[in-house]
Amino acid sequence: MTIEGRHRPVLLEEALAILQPRSGGRYLDATVGLGGHAEAILVESAPAGRLCGIDRDAETLDMAKDRLKRFGSRVELRQGDFVRLGAIATENGWGPFDGILFDLGVSSFQLDNASRGFSFMRDGPLDMRMDRQGDEKSATELLAGISERELARILRDYGEERWARRIAARIVQERRTQPFTSTAQLARLVAAAVPRRAWPRRIHVATRTFQALRIAVNDELGRLSHGLQDAVESLVVGGRICIISFHSLEDRIVKETLRGWARSEPPRVHLLTKRPVAPTEREIETNPRARSAKLRAAERC
Repeated sequence: MTIEGRHRPVLLEEALAILQPRSGGRYLDATVGLGGHAEAILVESAPAGRLCGIDRDAETLDMAKDRLKRFGSRVELRQGDFVRLGAIATENGWGPFDGILFDLGVSSFQLDNASRGFSFMRDGPLDMRMDRQGDEKSATELLAGISERELARILRDYGEERWARRIAARIVQERRTQPFTSTAQLARLVAAAVPRRAWPRRIHVATRTFQALRIAVNDELGRLSHGLQDAVESLVVGGRICIISFHSLEDRIVKETLRGWARSEPPRVHLLTKRPVAPTEREIETNPRARSAKLRAAERC
């Protein structure tokens, strides 16, 4: 199956309804991934709409370039981190933009690729870095040196893991004899640390631990606050920002940031979503990974 067939952009119709792509408009996909949302924006903004895109992951960006090459000069993609959104736009002569999109989810390619270490479904190296060419520590390196107390905090705060202290203690004990180098090794330890009666029914017992470590490895929450600040400054008056999040902490940052801008004097934005937009049951049935998605949006004043 092609990447286009496997990759299903989440809340696509809802995002397009908010961004309202038009010919002549200028748009930024701050997390281009495999290019699903970007492709739809380019189609809707034909024949003269332009899209700029950035992504930390060089592998997925190469796939997006191939997917979007039919749009020619209407699309420009660069590897980069949205925490530097403003600088990247300035360096490339981009913007200001009529619409900016953030999709904060991990792509299907990243999850399904065992060599990236994001998932316990297939054994692979315990990596989890979005940008393997950057300076971030891998999950293996993080687990090798972190204190038990800090690890428990990460599992509790980022993964909402009830058994965080117990899992952290087991990891610290285990690493004394052997380092954590594989996803299967970590998943087995989590399964052994959590009492069988307490295993969640709908998700794998290691899901929250893997999610928490991925967030920590990539500093996803800290980067988000900085990226949003740059994004609103890069919008034209009347331009719209649309953010799709998949974690309660991400959604809280987005909600509080947008509401803070809306309540400032004078207001920087007008809220377009008083409550987060969630995927329909039909979308969840066809794409279970969309289940936790929430979309919030605002328009620059």
